Amino acid sequence: MIKNPKDILEQWMQEVNEGDVEKLLSLYDNQAVLIPTFSNRLLNTPEKLRNYFEKLGNREDLSIALHEKTLITQELGNQIFSLSGIYNWRFAVDGELLNFEARFSYLIDLSKPNPILHHHSSQIPRML
Repeated sequence: MIKNPKDILEQWMQEVNEGDVEKLLSLYDNQAVLIPTFSNRLLNTPEKLRNYFEKLGNREDLSIALHEKTLITQELGNQIFSLSGIYNWRFAVDGELLNFEARFSYLIDLSKPNPILHHHSSQIPRML
């Protein structure tokens, strides 16, 4: 049984890196909302999440890594946690390996078998 919210994030990144869409989707609650890094849509059904992760998973050399020092964990009570920080997506575009830094936030309920309730990820914008 997972008792640490960071374990969920680490498992999520492992599934992305291994390309295991089924295990990745099993982390999301049936009513979860995903505001994804590489889409302009809000995804709020298991089918929409599946389509997004299957399309993303087709990217050549796809991987993700956490910037450990940026991780902030907040306990909200009743086994509900907020996680936020920065991770780095990497994949090939037209044969060139590119990096995309993104900020993220998760709302996680460790009492649920599918603990991710809300997930937001967006590319870090340029400073003005």
